[in-house]
Amino acid sequence: MADAVTIRAMTRAELDTLVDWAAAEGWNPGLHDASIFWDTDPDGFIAADLGGELIGGGSIVAYDRRFGFMGFFIVRPDHRHRGLGRQLWYARRDRLIARLRAPAVIGMDGVFAMQAFYARGGFVLSHRDLRFEGVGVSADPDGRLVDLAAVPFDEVARYDAAHFAAPRAGFLAAWIAQPGGRALGVLADGALRGYGVIRPCRRGFKIGPLFAADGEIAEVLFRGLADRAAGEPFFLDVPENNPAALALAERHGLREVFGCARMYYGPPPDLPDGEVFGVTTFELG
Repeated sequence: MADAVTIRAMTRAELDTLVDWAAAEGWNPGLHDASIFWDTDPDGFIAADLGGELIGGGSIVAYDRRFGFMGFFIVRPDHRHRGLGRQLWYARRDRLIARLRAPAVIGMDGVFAMQAFYARGGFVLSHRDLRFEGVGVSADPDGRLVDLAAVPFDEVARYDAAHFAAPRAGFLAAWIAQPGGRALGVLADGALRGYGVIRPCRRGFKIGPLFAADGEIAEVLFRGLADRAAGEPFFLDVPENNPAALALAERHGLREVFGCARMYYGPPPDLPDGEVFGVTTFELG
């Protein structure tokens, strides 16, 4: 039966199905994730088809051919433990390598239990990204915060590109403007010193990314973003290799509820780890 699986491009409607499966697994996707992810790279989603039926899928998004990210790896529960997921995963890896300039650099956030499998596929552990949960608290207005829409987009894209492995202007424009969310920045002498986004999800909200020049700026942004989720649950995915980010989560009484291993295929990107307080998303990097 495993030999009968067909690996092919995913349709837009099938991505909605994949998001629903992810929600059933407890991944708590954002309300607008499917549309934003698809528009970022319509060729970046791969389906596993068995007898004309969708049984699995995942993302192979390429950012400007410089950096790829594998996420959304899911096989329908009734088709697991049959070797189909292995076929799908390796097909996704190989197709993404082919979409990138050599040497291919690919990131992923994989569940800890699968870490050894991903290592056999050429991925090397960088650090852990830990998901923390809290309840939003109303915050007094802080004059240091600005609506990110008021900052020239070129400045936002410049700052983001210094904290992510490749430019992602198209994704960024949609991400910071999604309905029901909030995007805030902190400026100093006309230059962006940090920004963050909170978006509505199936349950509560998620903060991501949260980039800041230092812990004080991260604190200001965090309070302004958590205010959007006042009285509701929210989640923040914290890189364990930034002690200041872990300290922020502890200071606000957030509890660890999940985690993934951040792994790279190829040379890892040179990023300012101490300025990444929250990753954007486990699905697209």
